Amino acid sequence: MEASFFSLLSKTPSQLFRNFQALILLISILLLLWPSSSSLSVAAAAAAVNLEAEALLTWKATLQNQHQFNYHPLSSWSAQTSPCAWFGIFCNNQGSIANITLVGTGLKATLEVFSFSSFPNLVSLNLQNNSLYGPIPSHIANLSKLSFLDLSLNGFYGSIPSEIGSLVRLSSLSFTSNNLNGSIPTSFANLTQLLSLGLDRNQLSGYIPQEIGKLASLTTLDFTLNKITGPIQAGIGNLTNLSILRLGWNNLYGPIPEELGLLRGLVKLDLSTNNLTGEIPAYLGNLTLLDNLFLSSNKLSGNIPSELGKLTSLSDFQLYTNRLTGPIPPSIGNLSRLNMLAFSGNQLSGSIPEEIGMMRSLIVINLNTNVLTGSIPASIANIPNISYIGFAGNRLSGIVPVEFSNLTFLQGFDVPANKLTGSLPPDICIGGVLKVFTAYNNSLTGPIPRSLKNCSTLTRLRLEKNQLTGNISQDLGVYPDLNYADLSDNKLQGELRSWNWGSLYNLSTLKLARNNISGEIPAEVGKAPHLNLLDLSSNRLTGLIPGELSQLRLYSLSLNGNLLYGHLPPRLGNLSYLEYLNLAANNLNSSIPNELGNCTKLLSLNLSTNQLTGFVPPEIGDLKALMSLDLSHNFLTADIPREIGGLLFLETLNLSHNSFVGSIPPGLANVLSLRDVNVSYNQLEGPIPDMESFRRAPFEALRNNRDLCGNNSVLNPSKAGKQSDASIIVFPILGGGILLISLATVAAFFVYRRIKARKASTGNEYLQVFAIWTDEAALTYESIIQATESFDSRHQIGSGSSGSVYKAALQSTTKQNQVVAVKKLHDQSGEGVERLKANWRAFRSEIRALTNIKHRNIVKLYGFFSNAQHSLLVYEFMERGSLRSVLDDAEKAKELDWEDRVKIVKGIASALSYMHHDCRPPIVHRDISSNNVLLDLDFEAKLSDFGTARLLRPDDRVSTTSFAAGTYGYMAPERAYSKKVDEKWDVYGFGVVALEVIIGKHPGDLISSLTTTTKTTSPSSFSSPPHPTLLKDIIDDRITQPGEDGEVAKGVFAIAKFALACVRAEPSSRPTMQEVTMDMVTFAIPPLTQPFSQVSLEELFALVD
Repeated sequence: MEASFFSLLSKTPSQLFRNFQALILLISILLLLWPSSSSLSVAAAAAAVNLEAEALLTWKATLQNQHQFNYHPLSSWSAQTSPCAWFGIFCNNQGSIANITLVGTGLKATLEVFSFSSFPNLVSLNLQNNSLYGPIPSHIANLSKLSFLDLSLNGFYGSIPSEIGSLVRLSSLSFTSNNLNGSIPTSFANLTQLLSLGLDRNQLSGYIPQEIGKLASLTTLDFTLNKITGPIQAGIGNLTNLSILRLGWNNLYGPIPEELGLLRGLVKLDLSTNNLTGEIPAYLGNLTLLDNLFLSSNKLSGNIPSELGKLTSLSDFQLYTNRLTGPIPPSIGNLSRLNMLAFSGNQLSGSIPEEIGMMRSLIVINLNTNVLTGSIPASIANIPNISYIGFAGNRLSGIVPVEFSNLTFLQGFDVPANKLTGSLPPDICIGGVLKVFTAYNNSLTGPIPRSLKNCSTLTRLRLEKNQLTGNISQDLGVYPDLNYADLSDNKLQGELRSWNWGSLYNLSTLKLARNNISGEIPAEVGKAPHLNLLDLSSNRLTGLIPGELSQLRLYSLSLNGNLLYGHLPPRLGNLSYLEYLNLAANNLNSSIPNELGNCTKLLSLNLSTNQLTGFVPPEIGDLKALMSLDLSHNFLTADIPREIGGLLFLETLNLSHNSFVGSIPPGLANVLSLRDVNVSYNQLEGPIPDMESFRRAPFEALRNNRDLCGNNSVLNPSKAGKQSDASIIVFPILGGGILLISLATVAAFFVYRRIKARKASTGNEYLQVFAIWTDEAALTYESIIQATESFDSRHQIGSGSSGSVYKAALQSTTKQNQVVAVKKLHDQSGEGVERLKANWRAFRSEIRALTNIKHRNIVKLYGFFSNAQHSLLVYEFMERGSLRSVLDDAEKAKELDWEDRVKIVKGIASALSYMHHDCRPPIVHRDISSNNVLLDLDFEAKLSDFGTARLLRPDDRVSTTSFAAGTYGYMAPERAYSKKVDEKWDVYGFGVVALEVIIGKHPGDLISSLTTTTKTTSPSSFSSPPHPTLLKDIIDDRITQPGEDGEVAKGVFAIAKFALACVRAEPSSRPTMQEVTMDMVTFAIPPLTQPFSQVSLEELFALVD
């Protein structure tokens, strides 16, 4: 610099002058060009703004609800105005769009044509709460300056584009409440400036990427309500700025990582509704800023750490539905700010600590369903704003503290199923806000609490099974919101006539059974408009049964065990929803009204032990769904109506102690469901029906009749019986050929007699015996005959042991070209007697099973029909047919990729879990095979063919099945030596089908060879055989092989693991279908420890053995 300066001084004056002139010239040129340069800059800026406006107008033109925009904020979007003046558009100082905020404006479009590259200066894009859909375009990454992106509450689907990882300036990202799937991109690791990440309420799967631990600036991380699996990554412990961590409602497994203890700034932690195991870490007590701690609905075990008492900022603490044991730590009393304490559904023991009374901010205490003992702490009465107290289903004893009368904000009080004694607090409803009051199944004594008289807020009242006293006429008041009331099994007195029945507007269930209630049943009962269950049994009610009961929509009416007299009101026939009617043990003295036949939904009818006279009306045959009929101990006369033979679902029939004459209707032989029968003490004669229930009936069920005979050891044999017996004795002597001919003759005789009896009793062999159609399939027998062209073989799509299946395209007024599947039982007239009965058993079993269950993976039954010619079952039509047919067809099998196969196995498991664990009584299918799994167009699996299904009542668990069921190759090995019905039969069949799905064909001898290989080998000592069977070598090679460690590989690995667990030889060692479903939904298996190509079946089998 100095050298240049001295160099300049060394110049001559003329040289200096010339340099000065040049400088002046340069400055002049610059001054002349300045306006032009400025104009160019302004022009460029204007062009950029026009490009932004054009891009927005182009996207607006794609909106599907344009007609709404005449009076819509987007009507301001016009080429005649600057975009900076448009609704939802905000510009920077240079006039370029920097912010687009269109929240809740009803936009319906995709983002496919949205030109993100036209917005180089966009900093914020907020499109939440619209109706946008389609995939999130990858070119959204062109918004290089974006710092805020919110696409929540829309309908976007597909995977999250990995290109979003290039938006490195993002500080807030929310895709909440869409339908996004796939995994979380690992490229998110680049978003190091991200403060908030919301991906909750989608369908995301896969593991939480380890790279998430690089987002050190994060304060909020929300992955709630997805399908994310795997362990909680330890890298989350690096996110030391986190204040909110929500991972609930996923499929996470494994322990809670100790690294979470490093997140000292956490305010909200939600890990609920996963499959987390292990103990609750004591180091969570270090997170002293926590306001919410949700660990509920996992598989956590062990004790509740006392260190959690240090979380003095907690307001909501939920540990319900885990496997926690041990006592509730007294340190819990330190949580003085806690509003909700929810520890229900565990195995917590010991007493409830008195220190709970120190938690003065509590509003909800829920300790239901544990094994707590001791007394209820009176200190709880010190909690001024307590709203709900739940101690149901424990082993608490002692009294309910009288101090609870001071709880003025109490809305719910649940203490049923304990061992409580003494009186209930008299002023339990002193605050006048109590809604739910349940204390049933205790040993409580004393009166109904006096404050209930004016407790008009009650919605649910259950005090049954105690020893309470009092007068219901005086102690109970007006309850306009009451929905359910049960005071049965107490010592209550009083009458019903004083009640204001019209004010019980919402009452649906009223049970007052087994008390000392007297007086008449008031006609005003008919004014309770929503009453559907009324049980007043075993009291001292007198008078007539009011006909006004017919105004109700009752499904259950029990008035048995009273002193009612007079006639049976014919108007009871108006109770078209009635399923259970019990009027037994009264003094009713009329005939049975014909109108009862209108109660076509009746399942149980008990009129026994009255003084009923006359004959049983033939309309009794209209009660097609009836399962139990008891008319015993009356004065009924005449013949037993032949229509009773049409009650195909009847299981229990008691006609004893009457004056019936004539013979027992032979049509009862059609009622193959009949298990218990009693016709004793009548004037009956002739042969008993040749069926199991009569053949095995004890003497007491048949005694004291005029002259019954037939195939029962306590009766004289009929002539036909004697002749038949003699023939059978001679047959072995005559030789095998004559034996076969003779047996065929006898069978033909029985079938002929049966058909003849039908013709004689109906006068028309085509007369319909039974037909019911659901609203979803308004079909007729004639339309089926027409659609199948009288069951022409051209329409046949399948066949089984009990019948053939046909495709029927029907037309109706509501559904054009409706396609259904019709299963026709094999021709009944040509069958042997036993096969005929087996077919009827299958027909009945399938109807009973499918009318009791409803599940997305179980085929839907539309209706059923039976007459002397045909027995039909009508189902939804499954377009792809059976799983077996798809796997057997090379081209169809190629369409069935691994994702679909995993979905199929999950669907079958879900259906079986529902049948075994959610149905009451449980249902065992007994014939799980690939032929009985049907597939729709989307490869959704549905279980079918319930002809061998068994409703597993408690007494059935020790009984045996009387006829063969199942398909060879799918039957559990123990069925060769044991006929005891067991859910584990289905579990084994499921395992075989699951293997078949991944192998592409029936596994054949593979199962037995694996069983032999590993039979004497414990998992701990297992070593692979010299030539192990690799999983990759047996799976279906008609489709692409899974990768080494991707989601597909893990899915196939999971199926193989679960399948092999289900085909264990020992039934008790197989998992339940509930366990299988839970694990399969979550894929609760550890990550692959070796490449998929190296996994052997022997190792898998040893792993599960």
